Amino acid sequence: MRYFLSILIFIFSLIFSSAYASESAWSLLEEGGKIIFIRHAYAPGGGDPDNFVIEDCSTQRNLKQQGIDQSISMGQEFSKRDIPIQQVYSSQWCRCKDTASYAFGDYQELSSLNSTFEGKYRQNHQRQIKELKELIARWDDTDGNLILVTHYVIVGGALGYYPSSGELVITDKSLEVLNSIKTKY
Repeated sequence: MRYFLSILIFIFSLIFSSAYASESAWSLLEEGGKIIFIRHAYAPGGGDPDNFVIEDCSTQRNLKQQGIDQSISMGQEFSKRDIPIQQVYSSQWCRCKDTASYAFGDYQELSSLNSTFEGKYRQNHQRQIKELKELIARWDDTDGNLILVTHYVIVGGALGYYPSSGELVITDKSLEVLNSIKTKY
């Protein structure tokens, strides 16, 4: 009985601490002035097919219904909490553009958010991270949050943090990771 009670207490503490962590992260976003790196929503698989063409979504790994629902839910949460958004930028990959579109509607493409995971794009990694950091340094953080919808490899390169699909990684202008929010798919 004591063993069962210990397990039950442990489970409740996990649920409570997870809910509290999530609320504290949302509170940061309500303040504004944060940079939110979002790894694109759920798109099964890894990398891109050999015949990948950036202008042709049919050649890419794309969101499935779970990823679409995850993106919509993410946007609804921002709206429900009245999170101030100054600008949304997205990688030119279709799974990122779709995440941005389903979640936030308006966005601008930004090539420095493109994946550098494979092939000919890998050589661009250092240049893109440098361009991204320069954009952030110029960003006026007094009016809302800056949202960057991108890929695992770009978030990792900029922050040293490797998010799951649809995860929001919250930083300040110095790119210190303050918190994160994992969204469900």
